[in-house]
Amino acid sequence: MRSKPAPNTPTEPPRRAADRIRDTAFDLFYREGIRAVGVEEIVSQAGVTKPSLYRAFESKDELIAAYLRDYDQRFCQRFEAPAADHPGDPKGQLLAYLDKLAARASRDGYRGCGLTNAVIEYPERDHPAHQVAVESKQALRERLREMCRGMGAREPDELADGILLLLEGSYVSGQTFGEGGPARVLGAMVRCLIDAYV
Repeated sequence: MRSKPAPNTPTEPPRRAADRIRDTAFDLFYREGIRAVGVEEIVSQAGVTKPSLYRAFESKDELIAAYLRDYDQRFCQRFEAPAADHPGDPKGQLLAYLDKLAARASRDGYRGCGLTNAVIEYPERDHPAHQVAVESKQALRERLREMCRGMGAREPDELADGILLLLEGSYVSGQTFGEGGPARVLGAMVRCLIDAYV
């Protein structure tokens, strides 16, 4: 006879196979690289079957695109989170985000930006991974331009591109140098750049 859960004991509903696949793929793709991870590894670690994966995602490419859309959504949430502490202050919002990124990118084991990594892994412009990643980067570029206009910068588009170069550089140098590397000065360098334009 099956025992009943104790009264008032919360029970979590079982997670759908598609959700387990998506979460597992997210962790593996980010940590190990997209091309390095096979479908067999994903289904094994997610505890599902290969047919379950192909019912949820028509192909590995579709799963990759879903991973990158998830990554973009998480990035946007982190990027916009400082607005709550710096309402109406685009400079304060941006610097708060960059200071956190500088700390994160200066730790050993940092894997950079999943979207940047995807563009490098998939240079073919017609590949879904490349397309999703580039769309995200174009949206970030436009958001930075908007923030620079909000700061009252001279040449806001030029300033935004300079900030984007430093931001992208922190993703790569964080992976290359780890703790104590150049990424640690990201916030300081962006402050200097903003001061030159505002």
